[in-house]
Amino acid sequence: MSMVRWDPFADMDTLFNRLMPRSMGSWPRFAASEDGGPKLEWSPSADISETEKEYLVRAELPAVKKEDVKVTVDGGMITIEGERKQRKEEKNEKFHRVESVTGSFTRSFTLPDNVDEKSIRCESQDGVLTVHIPKTEIEKRKPIEIKVQ
Repeated sequence: MSMVRWDPFADMDTLFNRLMPRSMGSWPRFAASEDGGPKLEWSPSADISETEKEYLVRAELPAVKKEDVKVTVDGGMITIEGERKQRKEEKNEKFHRVESVTGSFTRSFTLPDNVDEKSIRCESQDGVLTVHIPKTEIEKRKPIEIKVQ
């Protein structure tokens, strides 16, 4: 039996995601920064798939340098975080509209029990971060009888 972290807002997120179109889930939002002021956050869209040998997480990160992305595994969770930085303005360039979102992002996913956390690897190509999560065999446990005293 694996322990599952309780997230009191997970049901609200699930309901929101069902009621709202998928594209709205990645809209930017304001969050509190370390100094208490507002900061802009956004969530990259991610696809999760499975092959015979591994799980794959593909996160769309256009215009994000791989140096600005950090992937960590801790307590059965994999977290992808980073920042899309604003481009420097050119002196001879005048913007009429800016629709690209900049700022920090974070996405976390619960890992299944049958993964080899030490062999996880990532690659970035054409604005897509691909996380390879190899599968491993789970030992089948036999029930242990506890005598009642």
